[in-house]
Amino acid sequence: MVGIGPYITIPLLLATMGGPQAMLGWFVGALLAFCDGLVWAELGAALPKAGGSYNYLRAAYGPAGAGRWLSFLMVWQIIFSAPLSVASGSIGFANYLHYFFPQLSEWGVRAIAALFPLLLVALLYRRIGAIGKISVVLVGGVLIGCLWIILSGLPHLSAARLFDFPPNALHLNWVFYAGLGHATLYALYDYFGYYNVCYLAEEIRDPGRVIPRAIMFSILTVGTLYVLMTASFLSVIPWRQVLESKFIASDFIRTLQGAAAGNVMTALIMWIAFSSAFSLLLGYSRIPYVAAVDGNFFRVFARLHPKGEFPYVSLITLGILASIFSLGKLNEVIPGLIATRVLIQYLPQTIGFFLLRVRAPELNRPFRMWFYPLPGIVSICGWVYVLGTSAARPLIFAVAVFLVGSTIYFVRSKIRREWPFAKAEIGN
Repeated sequence: MVGIGPYITIPLLLATMGGPQAMLGWFVGALLAFCDGLVWAELGAALPKAGGSYNYLRAAYGPAGAGRWLSFLMVWQIIFSAPLSVASGSIGFANYLHYFFPQLSEWGVRAIAALFPLLLVALLYRRIGAIGKISVVLVGGVLIGCLWIILSGLPHLSAARLFDFPPNALHLNWVFYAGLGHATLYALYDYFGYYNVCYLAEEIRDPGRVIPRAIMFSILTVGTLYVLMTASFLSVIPWRQVLESKFIASDFIRTLQGAAAGNVMTALIMWIAFSSAFSLLLGYSRIPYVAAVDGNFFRVFARLHPKGEFPYVSLITLGILASIFSLGKLNEVIPGLIATRVLIQYLPQTIGFFLLRVRAPELNRPFRMWFYPLPGIVSICGWVYVLGTSAARPLIFAVAVFLVGSTIYFVRSKIRREWPFAKAEIGN
């Protein structure tokens, strides 16, 4: 969960509402993540298989019915949302590199961001054993950055700056709720990952106990870290200056501890950006491969490298798309990513959660959602709220991914005589 996110999104989050009141997005996002986490917790404990949403959608909607379509769409959206996620880390890396090389033009920064995923593909183009050693080294810097900022900022916490709201900041009109929806979107980008334990369910001892605890604990812990980080930034740097910063962590440490410390923080953030994008590309490249082996995605993605035995087609495809998306801007990439995931994966999964309760009441559920069905209802309403307050372009992108993927699925299923065409032919 803790990666490059907060170091690149806090200025964007504050800009959504034009002031410190945007920190409400952290709390609304945490509430939505917690409610959705309860959905994941019950599904993960009841269906402890590798694949997460892919398996949940098939179980909820029927493996030979609509579940086949929705699980295909889930993998299809990974082809777009995963590169968008990697691109956000690439853009973050390039932006912080700009701190060291201020003479770089805007397109120079974008070019570096676009080259970054191709470098990752080159590093990942090898056996998983060698990659594991690299990952252990990379992950070390992630929490160091968070703790450095929080410990540096706590002595300087300023209520006056934290509550320095602009006029009419808390006027409850449509502008407020639209801005809060945007702030929640960026908060969710930073919270995403609380469900990753579900993708490793087959490797977990006692998943019915471990998965729910891991999800709930991670959301509460990371939410606290992000609120403290934002409070630290705003207590040291006036929020109007934060809005203009492309390397807020570097500016923060430089203000408190000098230029040398600012340089060290910048290098650390670049390390974190590299680690985040590296891990994302590694993990996501395996999802199309697994679905292709299962027969529910394009067969070409099932190919393994003859020597390294890694899914090279999936890796190269995601890397090239990430390179293209890295030419964009963060305020375009992140909303597109969130809208696509919510529309095609999280919203159908939450609805499917209720369907599974009806379709399979006898299913062994070691963990049951607390206060059922309230968190599930809050989750559905929250996803609709995030989509409804999204900007037009990200929403159009998400709908386009959904429609194109559905068209491909139905044409393919017609040729292969699968759902929904198999049922019609049996009837004839």
